Amino acid sequence: MEYKILVKEALEAQKYAYAPYSHFPVGAAVLTKSGRIYRGCNIECASYGGTNCAERTAIFKAVSEGERDIEAIAVVGAADEYTFPCGICRQVIVEYGKDIKLIIGKTEEDYKVFTIEELLPNSFSPEDLER
Repeated sequence: MEYKILVKEALEAQKYAYAPYSHFPVGAAVLTKSGRIYRGCNIECASYGGTNCAERTAIFKAVSEGERDIEAIAVVGAADEYTFPCGICRQVIVEYGKDIKLIIGKTEEDYKVFTIEELLPNSFSPEDLER
């Protein structure tokens, strides 16, 4: 799959963000190895601890549908800059593999690709619990 398609899905998801406090809508799209795409947006809560990021929303939707093998995640935020996942989202992403690609986009044509290993080096992951 072309990454611009995944960025387009993330941009579509961003439209549904509920961000009345930060006014910073974020969209994400998760591509699983089965080829399915799951969208997510950030969902804020007046009690800030109850807020959920777009990346985790998309991942949790995929996992709740039985998907565990994630291939890539596209993330979009501010139109004029690259919006990267927060630390909690990076930790959740690495739970599903260190080779997951992250497509950080401004537009369908303007994006950068990283692995989660690049964004969260020396991470604590499920492999650490197997020792």
